[in-house]
Amino acid sequence: MAYENETKETIHQRMLDASPSDVDKRPGAVTYDLTGPTAVEAETIYVELDAFSNKAFPDTAYDEWLDRVAASVNITRRPAVKATGRVAFAGTEGTTIPKGSEVSTEGNTPIYFITTADATIVNGTATVAAEAKVAGASGNIGPGVIKLTTGNITGITSVTNTAEFDGGVDRESDDSLRKRYFERVQRPITSGNPNHFRKWALEVVGVRDVRVYPVWNGPLTVKVVILADDGVPSQTLIDATKVHIETERPIGADVTVIGAIDFGIDVAATLYLTSGADLGAVQEAITAEINEYFRELAFSDPVVRISAIQRILLDNASIRDYAGLMLNGGTGNIEIVGDAIPVLRTVNFVAG
Repeated sequence: MAYENETKETIHQRMLDASPSDVDKRPGAVTYDLTGPTAVEAETIYVELDAFSNKAFPDTAYDEWLDRVAASVNITRRPAVKATGRVAFAGTEGTTIPKGSEVSTEGNTPIYFITTADATIVNGTATVAAEAKVAGASGNIGPGVIKLTTGNITGITSVTNTAEFDGGVDRESDDSLRKRYFERVQRPITSGNPNHFRKWALEVVGVRDVRVYPVWNGPLTVKVVILADDGVPSQTLIDATKVHIETERPIGADVTVIGAIDFGIDVAATLYLTSGADLGAVQEAITAEINEYFRELAFSDPVVRISAIQRILLDNASIRDYAGLMLNGGTGNIEIVGDAIPVLRTVNFVAG
């Protein structure tokens, strides 16, 4: 806090010190009583000034304030995107399923989807396009997860999704937007230079990081490798990035867009747990932490360090000790080569 010393007491005393020496400044005197409320208001102003300084500068701005800072260099926050897919209904022949019909997954926190076209049951089934009701990555679900219909749709006996729903992306976080802001400021862009291709790729919703290889296959060739918010990008995201770059790039450049590839990592160890600890719960927690560690490494550090996995294990309150920690069957670090990123493939923990 830049103004932490500007308390009402300090301000009041300063005002009293600045008053003429021949006036009564004791508590209850006119000068004392008149300057007191002003000091209170002045303290409030300093608090607001401190808050505003955090909003005004890019390293501490947040929410709409960060949006305004980023807009100064023509960067806008990437919006959330709804997951899309197809829903298969079974039921009575000729049953009409109107556009806007709602279906959902099961469980205490179901995910809802809305059909985006009309459909009619023919030969017992009807398959129709749908999208998540709420934008974001939560709508990305696997096959067979949709089970229920909501509302009054008669003539339907079952509903499911035979393929996954994908393409859902959360609203861009402050950290991601801030990173793009500093990239724009710190990496000068000229017409068609590598920084320009990086900028274009990062404008696509769902792209988290980018590598650009100029002249990778001869003059006027550029290779762009993208990393998705959740790791290895889908072909849909790769195609969207390619299309966007094609609309922006200079004439003459031959652009190839590919995605990062996964480098599978298997983790195994014997865990010595505290009394009452559940191995399944511990493995779930450790898996989440390893996935986050791998996410941080992607495109930034080519080495998966076994010491980092050791720290994750020892920082877990339910683990007293461990033995036999191995990554891909070995006891050393793993180097990730090329445009691969570490992806947790299997976790095999046994209780010691």
